[in-house]
Amino acid sequence: MVNNFKFINLKYKPHNDLICLFKVKPAKGISMRRAVDTVALESSVGTWTEVKVKDYVEKLKAQVFSIKGNWIKIAYPQELFEYDNIPNILSSIAGNIMGMKAVKSIRLEDISFPKKILKNYKGPKYGIKGVRNILKIKKRPLVGTIIKPKLGLNTKHHAQSAYESWIGGCDLVKDDENLSSQKFNIFEERIARTLEKAHKVEEETGERKGYLVNVTAETKEMIKRAQIVEDLGGKYVMVDIITAGWAAVQTLREAGFKMAIHAHRAMHAAFDRNPDHGISMMVLADFARIAGVDQIHIGTGIGKLEGNIEDIEELSEEMSIKQVKATKKRLAQKWEKIKPVMPVSSGGLHPGYIPFLIKHLGNDLIIQAGGGVHGHPDGTRAGATAMRQAVDAVMKNKNLKDYSKNHKELKTALNKWGLPKRI
Repeated sequence: MVNNFKFINLKYKPHNDLICLFKVKPAKGISMRRAVDTVALESSVGTWTEVKVKDYVEKLKAQVFSIKGNWIKIAYPQELFEYDNIPNILSSIAGNIMGMKAVKSIRLEDISFPKKILKNYKGPKYGIKGVRNILKIKKRPLVGTIIKPKLGLNTKHHAQSAYESWIGGCDLVKDDENLSSQKFNIFEERIARTLEKAHKVEEETGERKGYLVNVTAETKEMIKRAQIVEDLGGKYVMVDIITAGWAAVQTLREAGFKMAIHAHRAMHAAFDRNPDHGISMMVLADFARIAGVDQIHIGTGIGKLEGNIEDIEELSEEMSIKQVKATKKRLAQKWEKIKPVMPVSSGGLHPGYIPFLIKHLGNDLIIQAGGGVHGHPDGTRAGATAMRQAVDAVMKNKNLKDYSKNHKELKTALNKWGLPKRI
């Protein structure tokens, strides 16, 4: 079966197929055709040796329909999958093939879902428009922070830090991804104290505030925690989508809560950092979108984390529009009823980076700064104010340096962290 390249048909025109874009480097001594034929057979109806199959099984085989250098497109008949089962789909298209000897490396770069599969997913409950409506913010980017230090604070000091962040101007305050319910900061007490502060700030400022509380846990416990958040009037829950797993994300979305879901991508780099092997963030984000998250981390292109701005721009566009056009590194996708997801930039940010982020990623963006808020020389409240001032300056088409002359919090922040060399 492998030697005859039965899974390659460059004349095939996809129809009602799930399409995958791979970057493949064959193993030494293996031709590209042999390598990609092996990938297609292993991820559909074939195996490593000749096996007689029925005609109806033959019709379900995956087909390699495009080979352009190392960029390969494979069409999978939609009948191969249980439509509403993300783990099942990923086990097929990104399972055993990642460890096959026939390839030196293989990276799943993008995926395009057929209409019949998309119909089985609710997607985001709110998406970009819904998130803006929750917080009553029409045009500008949203400003968020992450409580720092990420671990170690007791509930009283955690809640007070959140209060200072909100009163200073942040719209959102987020738990860090590794804060769950440790002895020094028990979940139930943290959510009660912190939401109490959120409600207090809303009364004092007239602005709506969101607390992105981390409910990541074993699925039954996760649902229990989400229920507590809803009972206490929370607007959001946060889940670590990779470490919790796709089944858990689906469970959270299907539970019927009224809250928006914030998706943290902790551990994504284990899949996507190697440019030649693994699964791209584009694919992870696509699955998060159909699973039903409302906002998701996409990177920054600046700051402390790896990632170039061109890839992040493309990812931001993928998440925030309804119909995606194909490029060399991306497949076309019509998202049907699935709402757009609000992109989130986070990782080593401070007020000086805001012009860069808005220029490249637009206004439909959540800009989160942890150290860039709490590390302000005048404290958390001033750090939050400086972030809002930087956003306001960009929205008014003002230069940050000039704007800071009459805004002391921003001026102090720029004196500490400076401005990037490139915008």
